[in-house]
Amino acid sequence: MLALAALTALVGAQGAAPPRPYYPYLPGERWTYSSGESQVVGASVVHRGVKVTPVSHQYGSTTYTQDLLELRADGSVWLRGVNAGGRLTWFTAPLNVYPPGPLSPGMAWTSGSSTFRLASHVTGMSALRLSAGTFNALSIRTDTTAGGRVSTQTTYFVPTLGIVRYLAGDGSVVDLQR
Repeated sequence: MLALAALTALVGAQGAAPPRPYYPYLPGERWTYSSGESQVVGASVVHRGVKVTPVSHQYGSTTYTQDLLELRADGSVWLRGVNAGGRLTWFTAPLNVYPPGPLSPGMAWTSGSSTFRLASHVTGMSALRLSAGTFNALSIRTDTTAGGRVSTQTTYFVPTLGIVRYLAGDGSVVDLQR
C-alpha cells in the first residue's frame, strides 16, 4: 500500500507544473499598471559576455526603456544595464535589485559605486486590496543615490508574482492592474 501511494505521488508530481520562481522574470511574463505602463520580460540574451534578461517598459506598443537583468544561480537579481532612447548605460558595478530569496522584514542590501548607489530595506508586510486582487506584500524601501541626489521609492513585492504597487517619493501610487 505504501509503495502504491509513493508511485501515485511520483506520477502526480511529474504531471504538475513546475513551481514559479521567487522572482518571476520568465520570458513572456507581463505586468500592466494603473499608470498605463506595461512591463514585458523577453528571452535571455548575452550582452558583453553576461547572460541578461530584458524587461521592457512600454506604453501602448512603444518601448521607452529596457532593463537588462542578470538572474544569478543563487537566486539574486542584478541590474546590469538600461537601454533608453537608443543608448545603453552599462553598469560596471552592477546593482543588486534583489538578494537571494526569500525576503523577510528587516533584510537590507546595498550595491553600486560612489556615483550611483542603491540601498534597499524590507520594511514590513502590507495587506493590499487592488483591482488585480488582494495581496500580502513585502514593502521594500529603496534609496537611489545618483549625482549627489537621493530619491526614495517603496515597492510592494509578492513572491512568485512580482511588484503589485509602486509608491514614488512624490506620493504617487501605481498599482498592478493585471
